[in-house]
Amino acid sequence: MTPRRKRLYVVLAILGGVAASVALAVVATRDNVSFYYDPTKVASGQAPLHKRFRVGGMVVKGSVARKPGDLEVHFVLTDFAHEVPVSYTGVLPDLFREGQGIIALGTLSPNGTFVADEVLAKHDEKYMPPEVAASLKRKAEAAPAGTGGAGAAGAASPAPGEPLHAPSGAPSG
Repeated sequence: MTPRRKRLYVVLAILGGVAASVALAVVATRDNVSFYYDPTKVASGQAPLHKRFRVGGMVVKGSVARKPGDLEVHFVLTDFAHEVPVSYTGVLPDLFREGQGIIALGTLSPNGTFVADEVLAKHDEKYMPPEVAASLKRKAEAAPAGTGGAGAAGAASPAPGEPLHAPSGAPSG
């Protein structure tokens, strides 16, 4: 075997190893990518059934319902165009309130209810998750003047259905 052929085999082996490691990294992170949908996309059927994703919006005032002593809570999220019912079992964040922006992570059930396994609330009075703020801003800009669409300023964020490149367990923002 000539030295040139040995070098060729070494280069091919290195390239094969790099390709294998990149493929493994892509497969490993695919499960951690969490897509964001606003209530309009969920209501129109564009969100996947039985696949984990994020939905964000404002908690509709008067929609939070729970039984005393029970951890199960039901509420409604809106982007001021459509509403999505949400069911969550667990302790809600201290900052969770009606009329404020949240992001919920979970799956969509066949009956149209979003079953959340994690709820992220805003950090202070002025903060709104960037995805929610961008979604609400788009809805307000699309609504004709005088229809009561509420806008919200926020940082640039992915469009609905675009991946958020944060692990699904880490809050974005």
